[in-house]
Amino acid sequence: MLGKVIKKVSEKAIDFLKTLSKLAYSYLSIGNWGLILPRIQGLCLPSGIFFVLLRLLKIFYQYNIMEKAKVLFISQEITPYLPETEMSKKGRYLPQGIQEQGKEIRTFMPRFGCINERRNQLHEVIRLSGMNLIIDDTDHPLIIKVASIQAARMQVYFIDNEDYFQRKATLVDADGNEFEDNDERTIFFARGVLETTKKLRWAPDVVHCNGWFTALAPLYIKKAMNEDPHFANSKVVYTVYDNDFSKQWSDNFKEKLKLDGVEDSDLEVLEGNDYVSLSKLAISMSDGVIQGSETINAELSEFIKQSGKPFLGYHDEESYVSAYNGFYDSLLD
Repeated sequence: MLGKVIKKVSEKAIDFLKTLSKLAYSYLSIGNWGLILPRIQGLCLPSGIFFVLLRLLKIFYQYNIMEKAKVLFISQEITPYLPETEMSKKGRYLPQGIQEQGKEIRTFMPRFGCINERRNQLHEVIRLSGMNLIIDDTDHPLIIKVASIQAARMQVYFIDNEDYFQRKATLVDADGNEFEDNDERTIFFARGVLETTKKLRWAPDVVHCNGWFTALAPLYIKKAMNEDPHFANSKVVYTVYDNDFSKQWSDNFKEKLKLDGVEDSDLEVLEGNDYVSLSKLAISMSDGVIQGSETINAELSEFIKQSGKPFLGYHDEESYVSAYNGFYDSLLD
């Protein structure tokens, strides 16, 4: 009899600990201090000790109860492969920070021709390369390369192709002129990332797209791959930066980007084949939107408000990792 009582009490205690740790995880991940602080006043514990206990409970929940969520980062820029910018620094440090929060990550970027392969120790992954992607009735071989950032214990996958990414520049030539085929390069990049993720047999819970060069990934996930088991349940997050392009893309851009599942009605927002309409398409196909720069295009800011999508405002370098992590969790709840 005593043994049964002890077992029952132990089960109740474990259930209570699980519930308490989940609450601590939610509070600390989302930063809901307004809900926490009033509760401290009714306790005898000093606030410092109280927060230490909360953090211990959060760690217990992360590593003993919660299944590791998987986050796929699709980034336009990542340092040290490209010069430091607001976007490239987040491309580098956000995945590391999210991994340290207990999530599993994969990271992709374009293999722009100005990236030094020898210095950064890139090498081709033969088992992932070899697929041909057809764009505007032309075959383009998909080449996958990988490099490691040892200090962060993370790998970066690179999407490469001789037609699109061999030139010694990123998005503009030496005179500052935008490349005429940037529209096709964005198509190839987005499709290449998603096809490679499938080859990795890795199903992300969250797909976070950073920058306009990644803007077609939300469309393909929600329309062309919405029944694929790798992406059927994925939540898509799109981050808008104060980073744009000025050239209007070709008139047949809509036709070039189409895949099975993508309908004309899905592309109505692409009115001008320009930066604003491309960004609106990404926002409309995403489950959540983040403001990555302190200021962004005013028309896009208004469009985000009107969309009713879950939205996370701008966070500085000190706070964005925990804020983004909490935003992911809120979409997965």
